Amino acid sequence: MISLKSGDTAPNFTANNQNSEKISLADFKGKTLVLYFYPKDNTPGCTAEACDLRDNFEALKKSGFEILGVSPDSEVSHQKFIKKHNLPFDLLADTEKEIIKSYGVWGEKKMFGKIKEGVFRTTFIINKDGIISEVIDKVKTKYHAAQIYPDILLMEE
Repeated sequence: MISLKSGDTAPNFTANNQNSEKISLADFKGKTLVLYFYPKDNTPGCTAEACDLRDNFEALKKSGFEILGVSPDSEVSHQKFIKKHNLPFDLLADTEKEIIKSYGVWGEKKMFGKIKEGVFRTTFIINKDGIISEVIDKVKTKYHAAQIYPDILLMEE
């Protein structure tokens, strides 16, 4: 289960995005990073979450947030997911689950009465100094942007 909490130093990471470009936590020094973990590209909940972040991307960006998604899917899967849903942010391919495990979001899940291992849908807000300022572990996929930045609702016209 998730052991990282607000005030902890965010674990460092480096992984390839959908375009085989290496992305590291260090790339976001001085910025506020929304690092969100999700189970699988193109599944209903993951698509709803990504599309909500897409729809609110400009408002989140204007409010100082950078967005980065992580799942165990491949770079090719991420490319297709981004293209299909016109996502404006990078997705990291953590096929070996190194980042997922370092953030404590991998473990046994009960789905449809069966126990299997998988990603716990979780978002970490990491401040400009690399410290976790918030952990969102009860993600509302259709309203995730508002969980990240509640004032986003006031920004809508």
